Amino acid sequence: MPLQPVTFARPLLAVAMVALSTYCAIAQKAPVPTRVRGTIESVDGDTMQVKSRSGEDVKLHIASDLRVAGITRISLADIKVGSFVGATTVPGPDGGQNAVEVHVFPESMRGTGEGSRPYDLKPNSTMTNATVSESVVGNDGHTLLVKYKDGEKKVFVSDTTPVVTYVPGEKSDLKAGAKVIAFVKQLGDGSLEADRVSVGRDGLTPPM
Repeated sequence: MPLQPVTFARPLLAVAMVALSTYCAIAQKAPVPTRVRGTIESVDGDTMQVKSRSGEDVKLHIASDLRVAGITRISLADIKVGSFVGATTVPGPDGGQNAVEVHVFPESMRGTGEGSRPYDLKPNSTMTNATVSESVVGNDGHTLLVKYKDGEKKVFVSDTTPVVTYVPGEKSDLKAGAKVIAFVKQLGDGSLEADRVSVGRDGLTPPM
């Protein structure tokens, strides 16, 4: 009779171990990316093969309503008061926000993604889409005060920070060797579909 509790406990222990292993497998499963940054290796019909910046081979289905935008370099002086910009920033040593890149939206894209949120370009990076309300020129760059509907932020943009803008693009821009950022979603069968792609012009790697 004293052995009965032990016998009863064994099935419960087995169930608990299975549940724990299942939980760990779910927890360790890689998250589905929302952006794939890399170089196009090939395009075959509605399939695009991309070598990601981390070295992975990623197969993407091209959506029928695909939107393509070109990315081209501009100068820091092209950022004006009133420009609607996107700035990827990381905390600076002085507690400020240092820009890793800035992209200036054309007027037709004003208001796109307005606000500030965590971003996946670098550790601790933030993406802020906002309107430039002040621009102070210094010896080594510009300090921008950008305002969005829920707040404002000061961003330092050095002379070496990449500054780019969007230009019209076509599906024909997607060819081997092009540097891209593909915005993707997971389909029901587990594959990834790109419905929006930003492609660098003249060999440019989109910095955002």
